Amino acid sequence: MERRTFLNSPVLDEDMQDIYARGLDWQKLRGKTVLLTGATGMLASYVAFFLVYLNEEHAMGMRLLLHVRSEERARARFGEYADAPYISLVQHDLREPWQIEGAVDFIIHAASLANPAYYKTMPVEVAEPNVLGTYHLLRLAKEKGTQSFLFFSSGDVYGKMQEGAGEIHEADVGAADPLDLLSCYGGSKRMGETWCRLFSVEYGVNAKIARIAHTYAPTMDIESDPRVFSSFMKCVAAGTDIVMHSDGSACRPFCYIADAVSAFFLILFEGAAGEAYNVSNDRAFLSIRELAEILVKLRPELGLKVIAKERPKGAAYLENSFNKANLPSADKLRELGWQCRFDAAAGFARVWRYLRDVQTSCQASGKRVE
Repeated sequence: MERRTFLNSPVLDEDMQDIYARGLDWQKLRGKTVLLTGATGMLASYVAFFLVYLNEEHAMGMRLLLHVRSEERARARFGEYADAPYISLVQHDLREPWQIEGAVDFIIHAASLANPAYYKTMPVEVAEPNVLGTYHLLRLAKEKGTQSFLFFSSGDVYGKMQEGAGEIHEADVGAADPLDLLSCYGGSKRMGETWCRLFSVEYGVNAKIARIAHTYAPTMDIESDPRVFSSFMKCVAAGTDIVMHSDGSACRPFCYIADAVSAFFLILFEGAAGEAYNVSNDRAFLSIRELAEILVKLRPELGLKVIAKERPKGAAYLENSFNKANLPSADKLRELGWQCRFDAAAGFARVWRYLRDVQTSCQASGKRVE
């Protein structure tokens, strides 16, 4: 019998196969219960896709507890699999304690408002999942004797490093102003990491931390996410010139989601309790302008250009000025055996291929392109 394409998407299907082929001990998940928070988010949805793929293609027999804010969005994201017998869509206030029947073998805490547009307008709601949510999940992990806990943190925890300091390693610490609105994100991620360390030391919870740096995915929200890669991809999808609201000199280590998901599971399985690992494509350190030049080439037939303009006054976006000339090193993660396979050109070509397929499908069915 011919095998079905995962979620009717060749890109997602290829990415699932690529992650599986990384050679991790996937048998550790067989028959286990996995709780994933923020399961419809850009990064977490790929983790959820892969867990579903393991059940569907490799009969892992997992029970998946997918924490979501909107059941409607979850059904749109996961399609037919939202009703799979092994999936429970869980709606829970992360500010409150958890009560779950049965075992919870693995917890991946990915729920977070990472959109910089919220830093200025909803800073309390940005901080809550990282501080209160992490605390209550670690309490649950302690109660259930969870085998491994993974917290999605951020390179923002490093704060403001000395300009030109070079590589940033996990033991490095930069300055951070607790009264700066940006601290609603970076500061709360710091506290989330501290909870992981405290619960590891005092209660023996096997908690690990992924410090995620500028990861992009086909599941990005190009309509409402103001981060640079989403904004640029929106221009590509619309067939318009890319407009930069800066000089484009800031550099970022852009990491494709398939590489990142393999890192998440590697840390979950093999990472040391109470420790953090940079998830960073430090072999592809590009300026914003270099990224823009790569992306306009995705549709060469249109002759798109890169244009620099000042950001409109009064915009809700609160720019993160941290780590503009510093590179989070992935050396510690590589010591666990991680490899980054996708450079920016290959990764963003996959994003555009996915978005093009979605556009084609929506046009064929008469649906509005989201």
